[in-house]
Order: sequence, then C-alpha cells, then structure tokens
Amino acid sequence: MSSADPRAIMLLSCPDRSGLVSRISHFIYERGGNILDLDEHVDTSEKMFFIRVSWSTSNFSIPACELHDAFAPLAKEFGASWNISLGDRKMRVAIFVSKYDHCLQDLLWRHSIGEFAIDIPLIVSNHPDLEPLAARYGIPFHVFPVTAATKEEVEREEIDLLQQHDVDAVVLARYMQVLSPQFVNRYHSRVINIHHSFLPAFVGSSPYRQANERGVKIIGATSHYVTEDLDQGPIIEQDIVRITHKDTLDDLIRKGRDLERLVLARALRLHSEQRILVNGKKTVVFD
Repeated sequence: MSSADPRAIMLLSCPDRSGLVSRISHFIYERGGNILDLDEHVDTSEKMFFIRVSWSTSNFSIPACELHDAFAPLAKEFGASWNISLGDRKMRVAIFVSKYDHCLQDLLWRHSIGEFAIDIPLIVSNHPDLEPLAARYGIPFHVFPVTAATKEEVEREEIDLLQQHDVDAVVLARYMQVLSPQFVNRYHSRVINIHHSFLPAFVGSSPYRQANERGVKIIGATSHYVTEDLDQGPIIEQDIVRITHKDTLDDLIRKGRDLERLVLARALRLHSEQRILVNGKKTVVFD
C-alpha cells in the first residue's frame, strides 16, 4: 500500500467485551502495520466500546482497495459500527453561509495557512453578500435564494451540487436556514453547526439578548451535528467567556462571535481528523 500520507485511521464502536484492543491491534500488526496512535474508551453504563487507531501503511500487506473487505469479518463478529479512512485523501467540505462573515472569514483564513487538512470545493449561500470574500480565497460561490415556496426545490439543487463536487461534510458557518430532514438524513453526522449559546439554553432567536436579560455571568458557544431536532444534535465542542455587570448587549455579541469562530474551527478540525464517534445523543471525542 503506497500513499502520499501512508496512514490509515479507524473509528469503531461496538458492545464492550474482553480483548477488543488486542484483536484490533493484532489485525494491524500481522499485516505489517505500525500503530502511530491509539485511544479507546468504554462507557461502563451503556457497556459500549469506542476506539480510534491510526497506523502507518508503509509496509502494510493489504492494498487500500481491499482494506475494508479484509476488516469486515472482524467488525461483523464485534457487531461494530466502523469506518477506515486513508491519509492520502483530504476530506471535501462545503461551507454554507448567509450574511454573517466572522465564521467564514476564520475558516477560510485557517484553511489558507494549512491548519485544516481539507479541500473546500465550494461555498453555498442564500444571499450574495459574501461572494467577494469567497473570491478573495479563490473558492466558487453559489447563491440559492430561499423562500418557503422554493425551499424544497432549492435543497434538491444544493444536494445535486454537493454530489457533483463529491462533498463529504457540510459546515454551517452561521447559515440562517433550517435544513430539512431529507437533507440532514442524507448527510447524517456530517453537517456541523455553530450555535451562539450553551445548548440547550437560549434556543432560537436573539440568544444574546436573552442572556443579557437574564444577567448571565458566562456565555458560551456550541458546535454540534445537525439532526431533525432543531439545535439538539450531538455536541462536538463548546467554550465559554465570563461576563460582568459592565458588559452591554453589544459586548456580549462581540465576545460571543469570538467564541463562535474558535468553537466552529475546533469542531471542523476534530471532524476532519476523524476524531469523533457519535453515541446516540452524545459524542466521544478523541483529542
């Protein structure tokens, strides 16, 4: 197996049992792989096992095209949900935006300096406002105006576009539209959103105004996978900043936007590096 980046990464979850780490490690070792990183977790209350393991494939005896089939019998024995990705292929990520630019600015800058090992083949928006920003980074920008009457047809066109560009994941960088169940299910656990509060607190519109009216002492930002339940998907990353009585609503918004940028960037890094396993309404994050 040869590759520009000769690594394989496995994410796996299954009912817990004795010997899982040993069996998986032996599968890699006996085929010439050298384990570079291994992290595992057992949820004792649910009796579930989770593992992320990365190994060098420089001397691996199994061709990349046969790796999935080679591991499948072991995964079936474990009753596992699993995935193996190879380091020679960058994840292809589409970014959806509306009019707010702070999250998009941050993601594009980080991508331009090589912080994310991803490709961004396109940006999608329901407004034309941020097209100059996309052009500055040389990324195609597609505008799909959305109304209640056209929403279903627009989503079909957007999905067709994503499929044409072989998109693996979608990042909602303050995209102010609710995605349909059809869209969400097609990209299950692959749509990442940023929410400007600590979910489930202050759900919906004007969360900073709600927080200010409650006199909170901290505000937060939450990045999560999108599900059919609005703002209730499995949480990937969160952070907070302290607030005092001196802070105005504008101060809360300014501090909150800084958090949104950081938290969304961290979530994208974790997802693109295959560090997240979804466990029902929760996530296991290996970082």
